[in-house]
Amino acid sequence: MEMMELRNVTKKYGERTALKNISLRVAKGEILSIIGPNGSGKTTLLRTMAGIETQTSGILFFEGHKIDAGTVVKVRRKSTMVFQKTVLFNTTVYRNIAYGLKLRATPSQEIEERVKEALSIVRLQGYEGRMAKSLSGGEQQRVALARALALDTAILFLDEPTANLDPTSASIVEEAISWISRERKTTIVIATHNMFQAENLGERTALLIEGKIQQIGRTKEIFRSPTIANFTRNENVFSGVVTILKEGTSHVNLEKGLKIETTIQQEGRITLSIRPEDIILSKKRVVSSARNVFKGKIIGITDLGSLIKLRVDVGREFVVQITKRSFTEMRLSLGTQVFIAFKASSVYIV
Repeated sequence: MEMMELRNVTKKYGERTALKNISLRVAKGEILSIIGPNGSGKTTLLRTMAGIETQTSGILFFEGHKIDAGTVVKVRRKSTMVFQKTVLFNTTVYRNIAYGLKLRATPSQEIEERVKEALSIVRLQGYEGRMAKSLSGGEQQRVALARALALDTAILFLDEPTANLDPTSASIVEEAISWISRERKTTIVIATHNMFQAENLGERTALLIEGKIQQIGRTKEIFRSPTIANFTRNENVFSGVVTILKEGTSHVNLEKGLKIETTIQQEGRITLSIRPEDIILSKKRVVSSARNVFKGKIIGITDLGSLIKLRVDVGREFVVQITKRSFTEMRLSLGTQVFIAFKASSVYIV
């Protein structure tokens, strides 16, 4: 049975079209992953499905009933959304998690039991009396998830639930998602740019690019398709204008004043790519033959088992791949100042 259905849904903000003619079905009890690059419309899609945003055109159905101004309240009561940027009240963990239950006039004894269970699922037992805003970023995100779990809604929307989390917190959040799907049969729609996460959690996956669903299907089949394969390889893809230098190399001028030196000898505008494994990461500037060296900070960490993928902001966002051993030995974490370096010959035209 279907939990939700979207038919030809479009969402506009002024002249900008964020969602373009989206048609989508979500089955009861399934985990649906929505993947796509930043700015593809993933968050807008989740907010529209959750009844937070109103579509410009098209129709939404919830449990077989058309959603309109009079019935959207039902959707909001039977769904909840966990946002990428955690918003907690300046009070205790217990009160943050209990807040939504109190609004729904839940009996005190039941509130206590639900809060206790939710904290256990996200491994924060004993944190009830702590001030929520005094916790680490990863712990705060787990409190936000616990608040959603305590409501025990029919459908749960998760917007980049592990973005910018340390590997431990990210692993706990993913385990919690798997648990509520398996034990509660909760319907879950998760927007993520983490391909590993999407492949391991989602039963079905939809690829969203520039507000359009490019492909949707069973996750195992989708990740074997050429469309997804090409998308997942497109990390560190940038466009810029080439200026050929006398020394036999070229500068590619990107936005925000960033220049990349390359061996490419093709004038005009190009799209280039640097593989994450070709980028060297260090905490201090290292003297080497690499022609491209940029200083930045770590803004995202993804644990892939023996490997760690880092998102580093140097004015533009780069993805860097290192071993878990290197990650541990360098004592890296979110916000750590680092240098990235790569050779001019490591830059390829896409």
